[in-house]
Amino acid sequence: MALDKDLVAIQEVRDLLNAAHLAQQEFEGFSQEQVDRVVDAMAHAAQREIEAVSRLAVEETGMGVYEDKVVKTRFAAETIYEYIRPLRTVGELSDNPETGVVEIAQPMGVVAAIIPTTNPTSTAIYKILISLKARNAIVISPHPRAKRCIQRCAEIMTEAARGAGAPEGLIACLSSPTLESTQALMSHPRTGVILATGGSGLVRAAYSSGKPAFGVGPGNVPAYIDRTADVAQATHDILTGTAFDNGTICASEQAAVVDSVVEQEAIQGFEAVGGYFLNDEEKGRLERFACRPGAKLNSEIAGQHAQWIAQRAGITVPAQTRLLIARLDKVGREEPLSIEKLSPIIGFYTVRDWVEGCERCMELLRFGGMGHTLAIHAGDDSIIREFGLKKPAFRIVVNSPSTFGSIGYSTGLVPAMTLGCGAVGGNITGDNVSPLHLINVKRLAYGRRKVELPPRASEGGVGRAYALHETQRGETSVPAGKTSGHTLSESDVQRIVDDFLEKRKSGA
Repeated sequence: MALDKDLVAIQEVRDLLNAAHLAQQEFEGFSQEQVDRVVDAMAHAAQREIEAVSRLAVEETGMGVYEDKVVKTRFAAETIYEYIRPLRTVGELSDNPETGVVEIAQPMGVVAAIIPTTNPTSTAIYKILISLKARNAIVISPHPRAKRCIQRCAEIMTEAARGAGAPEGLIACLSSPTLESTQALMSHPRTGVILATGGSGLVRAAYSSGKPAFGVGPGNVPAYIDRTADVAQATHDILTGTAFDNGTICASEQAAVVDSVVEQEAIQGFEAVGGYFLNDEEKGRLERFACRPGAKLNSEIAGQHAQWIAQRAGITVPAQTRLLIARLDKVGREEPLSIEKLSPIIGFYTVRDWVEGCERCMELLRFGGMGHTLAIHAGDDSIIREFGLKKPAFRIVVNSPSTFGSIGYSTGLVPAMTLGCGAVGGNITGDNVSPLHLINVKRLAYGRRKVELPPRASEGGVGRAYALHETQRGETSVPAGKTSGHTLSESDVQRIVDDFLEKRKSGA
């Protein structure tokens, strides 16, 4: 029976990709105005359904917070849309008279989009918008635990796109996703590019599929609080970031690294906004419940409330608790809670100064967040710049919650739900992914200078080229009785070569 299900799912992949390919070929001929009309219609349709699809996401996945899901979905349907709306993605992108180069947009084809269970509606809306803005088609593989809410987003946007003149089949979503069908989607000849959001295993599969891919690695974001920081604001920002939607955004803070000078102030700051510091016994209970052998997360806790996690771990916490805080001394397998936790749990490290804080942050990134995001709270810009120069993270969020700063909600970064981790994180880009990543740029290059080749041996014989070379040295290589205008015999050529080799040997 399982085999039949897999075969049906793989056949669906083939059918949807073939239809998407045909639709994209037609859509590629749309003007910028026609493309924008489709994108406008989809965004406005999604905006009308923000609350409905957000509620469906919480009910179906059992993860996150409804009110926070609304914020994320609105971010995708409104903020991201407003950013991409004026972008030019059709025809000539630029014409530089100084260089004589004209840049022309070329869509990539069919986007294979993998959508996670943690941010299903916001990611689905975002990926559909940026794919079609770039004149691509999109086929979605939804996480099985978020299938209905992702499919609903695809239906809403499909209907709107069709009403605005888009061809049938341009947007599709697998109805019965399996591991095998997702792999088939990523490797199929009709797939032009992969846009993968999920765990590290999925991202590796995307990059090994043989297709161009934009993948997102894990976060494990450290947040450093320097002695020059506004500590009360810093603790508020960190709790806000980690507790938002119960920690389901991969850029949410996973550890607070605190300068010892402001340790007590930081503790008070966290407690004032709903942080609960675990004692040693409680920390052990949380480790046993939240973590699995091999530095793995118990997936049951992902996106759950702090009080629910505490109760399941056998810990009694105050009713207003929003964040569980565990004091940690190390990073690695021997310190289970130093992993990415995708929940309102954070590690708390104390360091002597910013130099030691810098090293601790590096350890955390190396353990599971290379290239992703780091947050720093400080008033000394020279320290901020040192973090910027030396940290292996492509988003360094300053004095703002990393959850919101990294996606471009509270900072000037490109608003996006796919955040590249660069080469250090095994990704092709360190950018926040936009429609401009889903086009290739052709370049029309006008000639700027004349090209003349030097004389060649094939043009006038070997003797001519050799004679020119020797003449430039102030010598003559033409044998006695011959002129440079005459054709050389085979014996003349051999004599010239022998003479040249003899001179080389003698050092002449």
